[in-house]
Amino acid sequence: METTKITVEATVNAAIEKVWNCWTAPNHIIKWNNASPDWHTPYAENDLRTGGKFKSTMAARDGSMSFDFEGEYTNVVDQQLIEYALGDGRTVKVEFIEEGVAVKIIEQFDAEQMNPVDMQQAGWQAILNNFKSYTENL
Repeated sequence: METTKITVEATVNAAIEKVWNCWTAPNHIIKWNNASPDWHTPYAENDLRTGGKFKSTMAARDGSMSFDFEGEYTNVVDQQLIEYALGDGRTVKVEFIEEGVAVKIIEQFDAEQMNPVDMQQAGWQAILNNFKSYTENL
């Protein structure tokens, strides 16, 4: 069975150094990594290197549920590219493309089988939009 790839993207009006730092530093990840205001990320760890691992706990603010989003980096190119494999074997590729004083982020990931593709795309796009807003307003 062929894996469906989903792509989300956003252009962040900030320098690459700021974008990269906000994307990768746990103290920033916990502030932007949610798709809606009723969710948050109370914990994040990140060993940003090829072979390094990461984990973010995503939780409903009302305490009704939570899950860990975790995986292992397969390729990291400073301020350009992050590729990783999730625990279930799906892969993700995140490109950071400088466009003058802005950075275009293109994130492509393997769809999972439990939720509709459009729902997955909307959720990942919402997180990326939250990242854009957080970073630009920092």
